[in-house]
Amino acid sequence: MKPLRVGLIGCGVISDIYLKTSQKFDVLDIVACASLNIEESRAKAQQYNIAKVCTPEEIINDESIDAVLNLTIPAVHGEISLAAVKAGKHVYSEKPFVTDLEQGKQILALAKQNNVLVGNAPDTFLGSRVQTCQRLIQEGLIGQPIGVNAFVGTHGVERHHPNPDFYYKPGGGPLFDLGPYYLTAMIALLGPVKRCAGMAKRSFNQRLIESKPRAGEYIDVEVDTHINSLLEFENGVTGMMMTSFDVWDSQLPRLEIYGTEGTLCINDPDPTDGTNIFGGEVLYKTKETARWNYRPRVQGLEAWSVADDQHRFSEDSRGLGLIDLAYAAIKGRAPRASGEMALHVCDIMESIVRSNQSGQFEHTSTDCSTPTLLPTDFPHSEDVTIEISTVESHTLATSA
Repeated sequence: MKPLRVGLIGCGVISDIYLKTSQKFDVLDIVACASLNIEESRAKAQQYNIAKVCTPEEIINDESIDAVLNLTIPAVHGEISLAAVKAGKHVYSEKPFVTDLEQGKQILALAKQNNVLVGNAPDTFLGSRVQTCQRLIQEGLIGQPIGVNAFVGTHGVERHHPNPDFYYKPGGGPLFDLGPYYLTAMIALLGPVKRCAGMAKRSFNQRLIESKPRAGEYIDVEVDTHINSLLEFENGVTGMMMTSFDVWDSQLPRLEIYGTEGTLCINDPDPTDGTNIFGGEVLYKTKETARWNYRPRVQGLEAWSVADDQHRFSEDSRGLGLIDLAYAAIKGRAPRASGEMALHVCDIMESIVRSNQSGQFEHTSTDCSTPTLLPTDFPHSEDVTIEISTVESHTLATSA
């Protein structure tokens, strides 16, 4: 089989890890790149040996390109993905999937009609940590899951991001920026959500940029920045989630899952991470070892057990979902980081926002299946022979 020919739209900071990950696999070939900044596109093409620099429209209309990697800003994710599936191309997008639920439904319906696949970040749930949790739950280590708590608190992105404006505009904020990591992980582990409730506030009307080159500049905040939510899953599990850009620090675990026989805990020392990274320890206690105290695990008293990690991809592997989608396209199966799951995540987040406005529980209107475990020998388990091009390097073109 020939590798999937991919056109990249959006050459910002996040594109680097996608391009680095894609170069480790033979199943796809990024043949063109585009962004609103032509110099940014040219620099990215030069750095990663991408053959063609062009406009987004040229990538959409190029019949030789099989798939679009959509790394644009959240406000135009839906627009680009819709154009891609209209053109009969597979598409994989950064999160969130869309900022309008109806547009997301339209994308999936058109993709089905045109027989193309839709995938979406985050794909961190394919990393070794959440995969370990999924395996342990399936093996019955903690019995039947009954509850889940997720916490992620930072003080925003303006302390490190050079252009943080869009994080504080519609489609941004901690719920839409950080929530997808945790909601996707919870869906992968526990299934879809039936209804939710939310309470939110906007603690600061302006934020001070501390990072160069715009340090000292104030930006307006247009979204809520501290959100608490309640979740009821279709299988009866209940949970809570806090996402915040207003918290200076926290010692709460990033994710805990409670079962009839024990507890799983992801408790990362870096409070800005959690399920937002691929690897790390999974801690657990069962009813035989659960003698609760508040001393850190490293002190050894009533220590948590560390789960055996049998899975790959503990390093930053963003773009792994795109690799899986490429194999899915070749083999005729559904991608694990699917558009359906991403749409359900957007549905949950919009329901949380509506609940904050209505003061009532809001029911979701979408559903999705839970992804299967990633085989420990992926991608060898795909058993597909990819034809490797004999061309040693591309010639850089600049058609825009």
